Amino acid sequence: MEKKRTEARSTPSRSRDRGRATRRRLIEATARLCAERPGAEVSVAEIANAAGVFPNQVTYHFGSKDSLLVHAAFLGLLHDARRIERIGRQAPDAAAFRRNVARAVLAMPSLPSVARALAAGISRPELAPVVDQHLQLLFRQSERFVSRLIDSRGWGTRRPLGVEARTFWSTALGAVLLVRAGAHGTAADLDLAGSLTIHDEPERGQAPPVRRDDGERADRRPARSSDGHTQ
Repeated sequence: MEKKRTEARSTPSRSRDRGRATRRRLIEATARLCAERPGAEVSVAEIANAAGVFPNQVTYHFGSKDSLLVHAAFLGLLHDARRIERIGRQAPDAAAFRRNVARAVLAMPSLPSVARALAAGISRPELAPVVDQHLQLLFRQSERFVSRLIDSRGWGTRRPLGVEARTFWSTALGAVLLVRAGAHGTAADLDLAGSLTIHDEPERGQAPPVRRDDGERADRRPARSSDGHTQ
């Protein structure tokens, strides 16, 4: 009797695991197909065949092919973002970081698929929460990366890190949507690096920051008491 109850409890768990594995295979297969054929349409049959599942699994797990394409597009974007982080870590100074990261982002293979995903979020309101979920993940991942980098290098930004990440990616993805909408131009026409405020020079009239023994940044300027006298 106890064995039967244990088996009954484990059956839903195995079913959930199989479902998650199928979803993962579908997303990864779709991302791979989109990367191999940027800008081309991918059919449900092709996706199912690449994932090794039946075509009806697409609608069962995602509701529609467009929803699956959104998930796959952002999976590709997050993978590309990891590569961008490696490029950023290799920059010798903040100016090189801004320049190299901007150039690499505009050349990411995932951008055409992401442009389609953003357009789907606009035309199909039911997909907007899915797009927003992935964008928030992208923003948080980028914010964490920049936070660790500037902390290790002693760099700074001229606005909050969350705003920095959102502004950069909004500029990059907005440019992609403009191109998809038919706007003429090249990457040379966009100053994406200018949307970053990461810097390694002190603010005008201010000495560069130093680190206290506890690892936090301290100001070189002498502290002043409330009456204005130097302490």
